[in-house]
Amino acid sequence: MMRWAVLCVAGWFLVFPGSLRADVKLIRKAGGGAVIFNSIGSGWKIGGRTPSDAFLLARRDAATTFDESIRRHAERERVDPRLVKSVMLVESNFNPRALSPKGARGLMQLMPGTARRYGVRDSWDPYENIRGGTAYLSDLLGMFDGDLVKTLAAYNAGEGAVQRYRGVPPYPETQEYVRRTMLVYGGSGNLPVLSGGFKGTAVASARRIPASPVKLHRGVGQLLISNLGDLPSRGDRSPVLGRIAANR
Repeated sequence: MMRWAVLCVAGWFLVFPGSLRADVKLIRKAGGGAVIFNSIGSGWKIGGRTPSDAFLLARRDAATTFDESIRRHAERERVDPRLVKSVMLVESNFNPRALSPKGARGLMQLMPGTARRYGVRDSWDPYENIRGGTAYLSDLLGMFDGDLVKTLAAYNAGEGAVQRYRGVPPYPETQEYVRRTMLVYGGSGNLPVLSGGFKGTAVASARRIPASPVKLHRGVGQLLISNLGDLPSRGDRSPVLGRIAANR
């Protein structure tokens, strides 16, 4: 059975020539099983080396046959298509046949459980993969209030790990994954901002307006709610935030 599995996988990679054949690996487990993968999941390499930041930045705007599908699904899920494409680049280098040692598959490296969760029947189908991965990103953005760092950490390590550590888990792989994806998405070391009606919150601090304490004042036959401090005995000062009948 194992020999048959190896032959099947070997035949499968012959259909997809190029670097895939050279990257096929087999790891035997202690229990007698084996894991066969092509080493181009989120840990994919170029010439045996981890891609440099310069390589990733040069690839971020590369045209792919999946761009229209990315745009369509991103628009439906209210996710910035550039974010989807950035995740896809870091996950698989735009390779729909990427298979990681952990079993993550396809363009956006969906784990089998995640694929089932989003109704993806065939993770090797690039368009199904994009649909499921984009929906997952959208849900994570909602779960973490648009926090890109937490969202990307959860995409890599799972939302449970991010919730447990209340931020990026102390996993070197996840920390580097977040750094690289943020770099690709922003185009530089600066943190990017989601805009254009997409899910997400601005990274820049919002302008703060000094607040005035709100107080309740008893007037003639009514209660006045104001943020002006002590109201004068006569005259009208605005704004009065509300009036309530004194007998209520």
